[in-house]
Amino acid sequence: MLEMTIDSIRVSPMNYQRVVILKEKDSDRYLPIWIGPAEADAIAVKLQDLSVPRPLTHDLLRTVIDILGASVQHILVNDLQNDTFFAKISLKSNGTSQEIDCRPSDAVALAVRAQVPIYVEESVLDKAGILLDKETGKPLMPGEGDQTSDEKPVELKEEDIRRMSAFTDFIDTLDLEDFGKSQSGR
Repeated sequence: MLEMTIDSIRVSPMNYQRVVILKEKDSDRYLPIWIGPAEADAIAVKLQDLSVPRPLTHDLLRTVIDILGASVQHILVNDLQNDTFFAKISLKSNGTSQEIDCRPSDAVALAVRAQVPIYVEESVLDKAGILLDKETGKPLMPGEGDQTSDEKPVELKEEDIRRMSAFTDFIDTLDLEDFGKSQSGR
């Protein structure tokens, strides 16, 4: 499990789809995850510390968890199958830990409310993580970029590349000029 931070929420100018961009805490590797507009708004509202007149769904979920005596420990984006990401919410109640299957967008929206770590399995980052060229800011394709002598490029099968092409096409439509800038710099 690798700890991530929320780098940004983006909207594709081509089709108005939303994507949350997670950044590996100790690296320059990013993970774009497509999310729905309601979830994007729920994450953005909390990140920007905006007040809303009534609780949003993720606020309600956090309140219910608290009232039931449980606490959110962390969230984990644990799998990627057929271009679909999977996540789990880790809860602790009465000394017992439980994991609940959910969509990553809901998990992230809850994580920002509970102020808990966001983790991603290494295997998910290996499949869908991207590195940016430090000079151009453009995404590097597998095998590009600097590698030390003991690092081996990730071997991608043709089927993996074909399945991930939708992500590559989407990333190519984003304006990545300010991609590496922090939320506070906006």
